[in-house]
Amino acid sequence: MLDLPRSWWLCLALTCAWGACDKSPPPTIASKRAAAASAPIGAGKTQLVTVLSEQWNQFRAELRRYERVPGERWKPVGPPIDVVLGREGYAWGRGLHGSGAPQGRPGPIKREGDGRSPAGVFDVGPAYGYAPKHEEISLPYFQAAPSLRCVDDPRSKHYNQIVSTEDTAPDWRSAERMLRDDALYVLAVVVEHNTEATKGGAGSCIFIHLWEGPNQGMSGCTAMSMSALEELVSWLRPGASTLVALPRSEYEALRRPWGLPVVPLPGQYDRASTESGTRRGD
Repeated sequence: MLDLPRSWWLCLALTCAWGACDKSPPPTIASKRAAAASAPIGAGKTQLVTVLSEQWNQFRAELRRYERVPGERWKPVGPPIDVVLGREGYAWGRGLHGSGAPQGRPGPIKREGDGRSPAGVFDVGPAYGYAPKHEEISLPYFQAAPSLRCVDDPRSKHYNQIVSTEDTAPDWRSAERMLRDDALYVLAVVVEHNTEATKGGAGSCIFIHLWEGPNQGMSGCTAMSMSALEELVSWLRPGASTLVALPRSEYEALRRPWGLPVVPLPGQYDRASTESGTRRGD
């Protein structure tokens, strides 16, 4: 050790205590992005939809709604809703949380045709339906014309897009008709999975729509009864809503870093929702 005056060492200690000795580099763009990814719900979002299953491979789940004033806590809205997922459960999708699983988190990765609903955090997109219009819906709404297709062929340049065959030359071998022969898409809301920097084969055409029943899993969408669907869609506001879709284990692990509310176990009620009615099922 250098033989320096005691006053010099005291001065050095005080200087370091005030932060002058901190040699940590300034935050990089990568570190800022990582921090943002840990809280994928924007501060301006005022509506939250959670869809939690109890296991990765379970297709039954429970949907809950929340609202907040920006900067305040989430408050529950209404009773829980029984929903069904893809028949194989959940797999990490591509959304506001990033691409695939967050760092250090387990679970399968969403692939086209795997029968799983995408897990993660997603924006809520426009609504489509069979009726010419829905006055009670504030989301952008489009009638499902016979020409509308949602392309699920990963080789197509229109993969994971809703296009019209009237103005788009088909380059796909597989696509979903938005005006189906059944009632499943009588009212359907787009889940914005794999829509930014779309990756071929990572999953496509994910909607919230009508179910076939509480015991039938879907191909990869989230589905519910008609009464519950109408109530949910009429509540959603454009640009205000975020969907958090996860198995409960992942939700609990990410709840604090993502700023999410405590979600009761199935069958239990949020205190503020007990005055709003009973569980909505079929």
